[in-house]
Amino acid sequence: MRICLFPGTFDPVTLGHVDIINRAIPLFDKIIVGIGINTAKAPMFSAEQRLQWINDIYKDEEKVEGAIYEGLTIEYCKKIGARFILRGIRYVSDFEYEKTIADANRTLDKTIETVFLTGEPKYTSVASTIVRDIIKNKGNASPFLPESVYQSLPK
Repeated sequence: MRICLFPGTFDPVTLGHVDIINRAIPLFDKIIVGIGINTAKAPMFSAEQRLQWINDIYKDEEKVEGAIYEGLTIEYCKKIGARFILRGIRYVSDFEYEKTIADANRTLDKTIETVFLTGEPKYTSVASTIVRDIIKNKGNASPFLPESVYQSLPK
């Protein structure tokens, strides 16, 4: 079984994330959207809220499920039996950063492969950091968010 982990903070889940997940569905038997708990980051939304969004968006897709994890991504892959890590790439700078992480992960476990998907051009400007800033400043974040995420935001 080809199990893939798509790790991230997903704070919030954006249309860019959904684009990568949707295009990865035919490639894997199971995609675990792993909400990583990073003690160095102070998220805007709780891990439970982010997990709920993933579960709501993919309630009708049996191949996608959400999870919350702590610690090294490579160790979580081993725990869930994932042989692949999925990463989305928007820009060349994303690739440089992600390749460094992929190289480190390969050093830690050569049996787990990182797979990169490039985002659709219409989503390249969709970064969670920008979306959080729009939300904080009471702007209209709907063009960047799945409907269920946008509807759940405080008005």
